[in-house]
Amino acid sequence: MADTDFPAEIRELRATLESIEAVTDVPALKKTIAELSEQASAPDLWDDTENAQEVTSRLSHAQAQLDRVSKLSERIDDLEVLVELGEDEEDEDSLQEAQKELKAIRKALESLEIVTLLSGEYDERDAVVTIRAGAGGVDAADFAEMLLRMYTRWADNRGWDVKVLDTSYAEEAGLKSATFEVKAPYAFGTLSVEAGTHRLVRISPFDNQGRRQTSFAAVEVIPLIETTDTIEIPESELKIDVFRSSGPGGQSVNTTDSAVRMTHIPTGIVVSMQNEKSQIQNRAAALRVMQSRLLLLKKEQEDKEKKALAGDIKASWGDQMRSYVLHPYQMVKDLRTEHEVGNAASVLDGDLDGFIDAGIRWRSQPSDA
Repeated sequence: MADTDFPAEIRELRATLESIEAVTDVPALKKTIAELSEQASAPDLWDDTENAQEVTSRLSHAQAQLDRVSKLSERIDDLEVLVELGEDEEDEDSLQEAQKELKAIRKALESLEIVTLLSGEYDERDAVVTIRAGAGGVDAADFAEMLLRMYTRWADNRGWDVKVLDTSYAEEAGLKSATFEVKAPYAFGTLSVEAGTHRLVRISPFDNQGRRQTSFAAVEVIPLIETTDTIEIPESELKIDVFRSSGPGGQSVNTTDSAVRMTHIPTGIVVSMQNEKSQIQNRAAALRVMQSRLLLLKKEQEDKEKKALAGDIKASWGDQMRSYVLHPYQMVKDLRTEHEVGNAASVLDGDLDGFIDAGIRWRSQPSDA
Protein backbone atom coordinates (compact mmCIF):
# COMPACT_ATOMS: atom_id res chain seq x y z
CA MET A 1 0.00 0.00 0.00
CA ALA A 2 2.98 2.26 0.56
CA ASP A 3 3.38 2.60 -3.22
CA THR A 4 -0.05 4.22 -3.55
CA ASP A 5 -0.03 8.00 -3.33
CA PHE A 6 -3.59 8.29 -1.98
CA PRO A 7 -3.69 12.12 -1.73
CA ALA A 8 -2.66 12.45 -5.39
CA GLU A 9 -5.09 9.74 -6.46
CA ILE A 10 -7.96 11.39 -4.57
CA ARG A 11 -7.14 14.79 -6.10
CA GLU A 12 -7.28 13.18 -9.54
CA LEU A 13 -10.64 11.60 -8.73
CA ARG A 14 -12.05 14.94 -7.62
CA ALA A 15 -10.75 16.70 -10.75
CA THR A 16 -12.34 14.07 -12.98
CA LEU A 17 -15.64 14.32 -11.12
CA GLU A 18 -15.61 18.13 -11.40
CA SER A 19 -15.21 17.91 -15.18
CA ILE A 20 -18.08 15.40 -15.33
CA GLU A 21 -20.27 17.68 -13.19
CA ALA A 22 -19.50 20.59 -15.51
CA VAL A 23 -20.48 18.63 -18.63
CA THR A 24 -23.55 17.18 -16.90
CA ASP A 25 -24.58 20.72 -15.81
CA VAL A 26 -25.75 19.70 -12.34
CA PRO A 27 -27.62 22.99 -11.63
CA ALA A 28 -29.65 22.56 -14.85
CA LEU A 29 -30.28 18.93 -13.96
CA LYS A 30 -31.58 19.91 -10.51
CA LYS A 31 -33.84 22.51 -12.13
CA THR A 32 -35.22 19.88 -14.51
CA ILE A 33 -35.90 17.52 -11.59
CA ALA A 34 -37.74 20.27 -9.72
CA GLU A 35 -39.92 21.04 -12.76
CA LEU A 36 -40.69 17.38 -13.43
CA SER A 37 -41.43 16.78 -9.74
CA GLU A 38 -43.96 19.59 -9.85
CA GLN A 39 -45.60 18.08 -12.93
CA ALA A 40 -45.59 14.62 -11.34
CA SER A 41 -47.39 15.90 -8.25
CA ALA A 42 -50.25 17.43 -10.25
CA PRO A 43 -53.58 15.84 -9.20
CA ASP A 44 -54.71 15.41 -12.82
CA LEU A 45 -51.41 13.87 -13.99
CA TRP A 46 -52.88 10.46 -14.77
CA ASP A 47 -55.79 11.86 -16.75
CA ASP A 48 -53.37 11.57 -19.67
CA THR A 49 -51.68 8.21 -19.16
CA GLU A 50 -49.13 8.57 -21.96
CA ASN A 51 -47.99 11.98 -20.73
CA ALA A 52 -47.89 10.76 -17.12
CA GLN A 53 -45.65 7.85 -18.06
CA GLU A 54 -43.34 10.16 -19.97
CA VAL A 55 -43.09 12.64 -17.06
CA THR A 56 -42.46 9.96 -14.43
CA SER A 57 -39.94 8.21 -16.67
CA ARG A 58 -38.01 11.43 -17.37
CA LEU A 59 -38.06 12.28 -13.65
CA SER A 60 -36.75 8.84 -12.72
CA HIS A 61 -33.94 9.04 -15.30
CA ALA A 62 -32.94 12.58 -14.30
CA GLN A 63 -32.92 11.67 -10.59
CA ALA A 64 -30.82 8.57 -11.30
CA GLN A 65 -28.33 10.67 -13.26
CA LEU A 66 -28.00 13.17 -10.40
CA ASP A 67 -27.73 10.37 -7.83
CA ARG A 68 -24.83 8.77 -9.73
CA VAL A 69 -22.86 12.01 -9.58
CA SER A 70 -23.80 12.79 -5.95
CA LYS A 71 -23.00 9.30 -4.67
CA LEU A 72 -19.59 9.36 -6.31
CA SER A 73 -18.80 12.61 -4.54
CA GLU A 74 -19.82 11.01 -1.23
CA ARG A 75 -17.73 7.91 -1.99
CA ILE A 76 -14.64 10.05 -2.61
CA ASP A 77 -15.22 11.84 0.72
CA ASP A 78 -15.59 8.48 2.49
CA LEU A 79 -12.44 7.18 0.79
CA GLU A 80 -10.46 10.17 2.07
CA VAL A 81 -11.66 9.49 5.63
CA LEU A 82 -10.82 5.78 5.31
CA VAL A 83 -7.29 6.58 4.13
CA GLU A 84 -6.72 9.05 6.98
CA LEU A 85 -7.85 6.49 9.57
CA GLY A 86 -5.75 3.75 8.01
CA GLU A 87 -2.62 5.88 7.89
CA ASP A 88 -3.09 7.37 11.37
CA GLU A 89 -3.61 3.94 12.95
CA GLU A 90 -1.25 2.13 10.55
CA ASP A 91 -4.13 -0.22 9.77
CA GLU A 92 -3.14 -2.30 6.74
CA ASP A 93 -6.66 -3.78 6.36
CA SER A 94 -8.18 -0.30 6.05
CA LEU A 95 -5.59 0.69 3.48
CA GLN A 96 -6.27 -2.45 1.46
CA GLU A 97 -9.97 -1.66 1.57
CA ALA A 98 -9.15 1.90 0.45
CA GLN A 99 -7.15 0.50 -2.47
CA LYS A 100 -10.14 -1.58 -3.62
CA GLU A 101 -12.51 1.38 -3.27
CA LEU A 102 -10.08 3.59 -5.19
CA LYS A 103 -10.21 1.19 -8.15
CA ALA A 104 -14.01 0.89 -7.92
CA ILE A 105 -14.48 4.68 -7.90
CA ARG A 106 -12.10 5.10 -10.82
CA LYS A 107 -14.08 2.53 -12.82
CA ALA A 108 -17.39 4.25 -11.96
CA LEU A 109 -15.96 7.61 -13.06
CA GLU A 110 -14.83 6.11 -16.36
CA SER A 111 -18.40 4.93 -16.98
CA LEU A 112 -19.76 8.40 -16.22
CA GLU A 113 -17.10 9.96 -18.45
CA ILE A 114 -18.39 7.88 -21.36
CA VAL A 115 -21.86 9.42 -20.93
CA THR A 116 -20.34 12.92 -21.23
CA LEU A 117 -19.11 11.97 -24.72
CA LEU A 118 -22.68 11.33 -25.85
CA SER A 119 -23.56 14.77 -27.11
CA GLY A 120 -25.15 13.95 -30.45
CA GLU A 121 -28.55 15.32 -31.44
CA TYR A 122 -30.34 12.06 -30.66
CA ASP A 123 -27.97 10.47 -28.13
CA GLU A 124 -30.29 10.94 -25.14
CA ARG A 125 -33.12 9.05 -26.85
CA ASP A 126 -34.37 5.52 -26.40
CA ALA A 127 -33.17 3.18 -29.14
CA VAL A 128 -34.78 0.82 -31.64
CA VAL A 129 -32.43 -1.96 -32.70
CA THR A 130 -33.00 -4.27 -35.67
CA ILE A 131 -30.87 -7.36 -36.28
CA ARG A 132 -31.00 -9.04 -39.69
CA ALA A 133 -29.41 -12.31 -40.79
CA GLY A 134 -27.02 -11.77 -43.69
CA ALA A 135 -24.86 -14.03 -45.81
CA GLY A 136 -24.32 -17.52 -44.40
CA GLY A 137 -27.64 -19.34 -44.60
CA VAL A 138 -28.87 -21.09 -41.47
CA ASP A 139 -25.68 -20.14 -39.59
CA ALA A 140 -26.42 -16.47 -40.22
CA ALA A 141 -29.97 -16.89 -38.89
CA ASP A 142 -28.58 -18.62 -35.80
CA PHE A 143 -26.02 -15.82 -35.40
CA ALA A 144 -28.81 -13.21 -35.55
CA GLU A 145 -30.53 -14.98 -32.66
CA MET A 146 -27.22 -15.10 -30.74
CA LEU A 147 -26.85 -11.33 -31.17
CA LEU A 148 -30.42 -10.73 -29.95
CA ARG A 149 -29.61 -12.72 -26.83
CA MET A 150 -26.29 -10.85 -26.40
CA TYR A 151 -27.90 -7.40 -26.52
CA THR A 152 -30.85 -8.30 -24.28
CA ARG A 153 -28.46 -9.84 -21.71
CA TRP A 154 -26.29 -6.70 -21.83
CA ALA A 155 -29.30 -4.42 -21.34
CA ASP A 156 -30.71 -6.61 -18.55
CA ASN A 157 -27.37 -6.43 -16.72
CA ARG A 158 -27.64 -2.63 -16.82
CA GLY A 159 -31.21 -2.67 -15.59
CA TRP A 160 -32.41 -1.23 -18.90
CA ASP A 161 -35.88 -2.04 -20.18
CA VAL A 162 -36.00 -4.12 -23.36
CA LYS A 163 -39.15 -4.77 -25.35
CA VAL A 164 -39.05 -7.09 -28.36
CA LEU A 165 -41.29 -5.57 -31.02
CA ASP A 166 -40.97 -8.07 -33.85
CA THR A 167 -39.34 -11.43 -34.58
CA SER A 168 -39.24 -13.16 -37.95
CA TYR A 169 -38.10 -16.75 -37.51
CA ALA A 170 -36.04 -18.66 -40.06
CA GLU A 171 -37.38 -22.03 -41.18
CA GLU A 172 -34.58 -24.29 -39.90
CA ALA A 173 -33.22 -22.33 -36.93
CA GLY A 174 -32.58 -18.81 -35.72
CA LEU A 175 -34.04 -15.53 -36.92
CA LYS A 176 -34.41 -13.77 -40.22
CA SER A 177 -34.75 -10.54 -38.27
CA ALA A 178 -35.68 -9.10 -34.88
CA THR A 179 -36.54 -5.59 -33.73
CA PHE A 180 -36.47 -4.46 -30.12
CA GLU A 181 -36.75 -1.23 -28.18
CA VAL A 182 -34.34 -0.21 -25.41
CA LYS A 183 -35.69 2.36 -22.97
CA ALA A 184 -33.02 4.15 -20.94
CA PRO A 185 -31.24 7.51 -20.86
CA TYR A 186 -28.71 7.68 -23.70
CA ALA A 187 -29.73 4.27 -25.03
CA PHE A 188 -29.39 5.42 -28.63
CA GLY A 189 -26.07 7.19 -28.12
CA THR A 190 -24.69 4.15 -26.34
CA LEU A 191 -25.94 1.50 -28.74
CA SER A 192 -25.40 3.47 -31.95
CA VAL A 193 -21.75 2.37 -32.02
CA GLU A 194 -23.01 -1.20 -32.44
CA ALA A 195 -24.51 -0.44 -35.86
CA GLY A 196 -22.79 -2.30 -38.65
CA THR A 197 -22.03 -5.80 -39.87
CA HIS A 198 -21.03 -8.48 -37.39
CA ARG A 199 -19.12 -11.57 -38.56
CA LEU A 200 -19.08 -15.02 -36.95
CA VAL A 201 -16.50 -17.74 -37.63
CA ARG A 202 -17.09 -21.19 -36.11
CA ILE A 203 -17.54 -24.89 -36.78
CA SER A 204 -21.11 -24.98 -38.02
CA PRO A 205 -23.46 -27.03 -35.81
CA PHE A 206 -25.66 -27.37 -38.90
CA ASP A 207 -22.95 -28.96 -41.09
CA ASN A 208 -22.78 -32.74 -40.68
CA GLN A 209 -19.21 -32.66 -42.01
CA GLY A 210 -18.13 -30.30 -39.22
CA ARG A 211 -16.73 -27.63 -41.52
CA ARG A 212 -15.85 -24.09 -40.52
CA GLN A 213 -18.49 -21.53 -41.54
CA THR A 214 -18.38 -17.75 -41.83
CA SER A 215 -21.69 -15.94 -41.45
CA PHE A 216 -22.89 -12.36 -41.10
CA ALA A 217 -25.61 -10.34 -39.42
CA ALA A 218 -26.46 -6.65 -39.71
CA VAL A 219 -27.29 -4.44 -36.74
CA GLU A 220 -29.25 -1.23 -37.30
CA VAL A 221 -29.77 1.30 -34.49
CA ILE A 222 -32.15 4.27 -34.74
CA PRO A 223 -33.38 6.81 -32.16
CA LEU A 224 -36.97 6.49 -31.03
CA ILE A 225 -39.12 9.50 -31.80
CA GLU A 226 -40.62 11.61 -29.04
CA THR A 227 -44.05 13.23 -28.87
CA THR A 228 -42.41 16.59 -29.58
CA ASP A 229 -41.12 15.38 -32.95
CA THR A 230 -43.28 16.39 -35.88
CA ILE A 231 -43.43 13.59 -38.41
CA GLU A 232 -46.81 13.41 -40.05
CA ILE A 233 -47.36 10.56 -42.49
CA PRO A 234 -50.37 10.85 -44.78
CA GLU A 235 -52.50 7.71 -44.83
CA SER A 236 -52.16 7.68 -48.63
CA GLU A 237 -48.40 7.07 -48.26
CA LEU A 238 -48.85 3.95 -46.15
CA LYS A 239 -49.67 0.44 -47.25
CA ILE A 240 -50.75 -1.74 -44.32
CA ASP A 241 -51.02 -5.52 -44.49
CA VAL A 242 -52.21 -7.74 -41.65
CA PHE A 243 -51.28 -11.37 -41.20
CA ARG A 244 -51.15 -14.07 -38.57
CA SER A 245 -48.25 -13.97 -36.13
CA SER A 246 -45.97 -16.96 -36.30
CA GLY A 247 -43.39 -18.50 -34.03
CA PRO A 248 -40.44 -20.86 -34.56
CA GLY A 249 -41.03 -23.48 -37.23
CA GLY A 250 -43.98 -21.57 -38.64
CA GLN A 251 -46.26 -22.42 -35.72
CA SER A 252 -49.09 -19.95 -35.18
CA VAL A 253 -48.75 -17.75 -32.12
CA ASN A 254 -52.44 -16.88 -32.15
CA THR A 255 -55.49 -17.49 -34.27
CA THR A 256 -56.17 -13.92 -35.37
CA ASP A 257 -54.56 -11.70 -38.00
CA SER A 258 -52.93 -9.43 -35.43
CA ALA A 259 -49.48 -8.92 -37.01
CA VAL A 260 -48.95 -5.76 -39.07
CA ARG A 261 -46.63 -5.00 -41.98
CA MET A 262 -46.41 -1.29 -42.75
CA THR A 263 -44.82 0.00 -45.96
CA HIS A 264 -44.02 3.66 -46.63
CA ILE A 265 -44.71 3.83 -50.35
CA PRO A 266 -42.51 6.86 -51.29
CA THR A 267 -39.35 5.47 -49.61
CA GLY A 268 -40.02 1.73 -49.62
CA ILE A 269 -39.30 1.48 -45.89
CA VAL A 270 -40.99 -1.58 -44.38
CA VAL A 271 -41.74 -2.15 -40.68
CA SER A 272 -43.29 -5.34 -39.30
CA MET A 273 -44.71 -5.81 -35.81
CA GLN A 274 -46.23 -8.97 -34.36
CA ASN A 275 -45.30 -9.24 -30.70
CA GLU A 276 -48.11 -7.12 -29.25
CA LYS A 277 -51.41 -8.78 -28.31
CA SER A 278 -53.67 -6.94 -30.74
CA GLN A 279 -53.60 -5.59 -34.26
CA ILE A 280 -54.18 -2.06 -32.90
CA GLN A 281 -51.14 -2.30 -30.62
CA ASN A 282 -48.96 -3.73 -33.39
CA ARG A 283 -50.09 -0.98 -35.75
CA ALA A 284 -49.26 1.73 -33.18
CA ALA A 285 -45.81 0.20 -32.55
CA ALA A 286 -45.14 -0.08 -36.29
CA LEU A 287 -46.16 3.53 -36.87
CA ARG A 288 -43.84 4.76 -34.14
CA VAL A 289 -40.84 2.89 -35.56
CA MET A 290 -41.76 4.06 -39.07
CA GLN A 291 -41.87 7.66 -37.83
CA SER A 292 -38.45 7.16 -36.19
CA ARG A 293 -36.94 5.94 -39.45
CA LEU A 294 -38.53 8.74 -41.46
CA LEU A 295 -37.36 11.32 -38.90
CA LEU A 296 -33.82 10.04 -39.27
CA LEU A 297 -34.11 10.12 -43.07
CA LYS A 298 -35.47 13.67 -42.97
CA LYS A 299 -32.64 14.93 -40.78
CA GLU A 300 -30.01 13.27 -42.98
CA GLN A 301 -31.49 14.87 -46.08
CA GLU A 302 -31.50 18.29 -44.42
CA ASP A 303 -27.83 18.04 -43.55
CA LYS A 304 -25.66 16.02 -45.95
CA GLU A 305 -22.77 16.13 -43.51
CA LYS A 306 -24.68 13.97 -41.06
CA LYS A 307 -23.83 10.42 -41.95
CA ALA A 308 -26.54 7.81 -41.80
CA LEU A 309 -26.85 6.85 -38.14
CA ALA A 310 -28.33 3.49 -39.02
CA GLY A 311 -25.91 3.05 -41.92
CA ASP A 312 -26.05 1.20 -45.23
CA ILE A 313 -25.35 -2.25 -43.85
CA LYS A 314 -24.80 -5.03 -46.36
CA ALA A 315 -24.00 -7.87 -43.92
CA SER A 316 -21.41 -9.53 -46.12
CA TRP A 317 -17.67 -9.83 -46.80
CA GLY A 318 -15.70 -6.59 -46.71
CA ASP A 319 -18.34 -4.77 -44.70
CA GLN A 320 -17.80 -6.12 -41.19
CA MET A 321 -17.06 -3.96 -38.13
CA ARG A 322 -16.59 -6.76 -35.59
CA SER A 323 -15.53 -10.40 -35.79
CA TYR A 324 -16.54 -13.15 -33.39
CA VAL A 325 -14.16 -16.09 -33.84
CA LEU A 326 -15.03 -19.36 -32.08
CA HIS A 327 -12.73 -21.59 -34.15
CA PRO A 328 -9.81 -22.30 -34.46
CA TYR A 329 -9.30 -19.94 -31.49
CA GLN A 330 -11.51 -17.75 -29.29
CA MET A 331 -11.49 -14.01 -29.93
CA VAL A 332 -13.84 -11.09 -30.47
CA LYS A 333 -12.27 -8.08 -32.17
CA ASP A 334 -13.68 -4.72 -33.20
CA LEU A 335 -12.07 -3.74 -36.49
CA ARG A 336 -12.58 0.01 -35.93
CA THR A 337 -11.19 0.41 -32.43
CA GLU A 338 -8.88 -2.64 -32.34
CA HIS A 339 -10.45 -3.55 -28.99
CA GLU A 340 -10.39 -7.32 -28.55
CA VAL A 341 -10.97 -9.98 -25.89
CA GLY A 342 -10.19 -13.69 -25.82
CA ASN A 343 -13.37 -14.77 -24.02
CA ALA A 344 -15.90 -14.90 -26.85
CA ALA A 345 -18.46 -16.76 -24.74
CA SER A 346 -18.50 -13.92 -22.21
CA VAL A 347 -19.08 -11.31 -24.93
CA LEU A 348 -21.91 -13.31 -26.48
CA ASP A 349 -23.39 -13.56 -22.99
CA GLY A 350 -23.64 -9.78 -22.79
CA ASP A 351 -20.21 -8.58 -21.64
CA LEU A 352 -20.14 -5.70 -24.15
CA ASP A 353 -19.14 -2.68 -22.06
CA GLY A 354 -15.51 -2.74 -23.18
CA PHE A 355 -16.47 -2.73 -26.86
CA ILE A 356 -19.14 -0.06 -26.46
CA ASP A 357 -16.93 2.23 -24.38
CA ALA A 358 -14.08 1.86 -26.90
CA GLY A 359 -16.52 2.59 -29.73
CA ILE A 360 -17.82 5.76 -28.09
CA ARG A 361 -14.29 7.01 -27.41
CA TRP A 362 -13.23 6.15 -30.98
CA ARG A 363 -16.22 7.97 -32.46
CA SER A 364 -15.56 11.09 -30.35
CA GLN A 365 -12.03 11.48 -31.64
CA PRO A 366 -11.49 14.44 -34.02
CA SER A 367 -11.79 13.45 -37.66
CA ASP A 368 -8.77 13.81 -39.89
CA ALA A 369 -11.06 14.81 -42.73
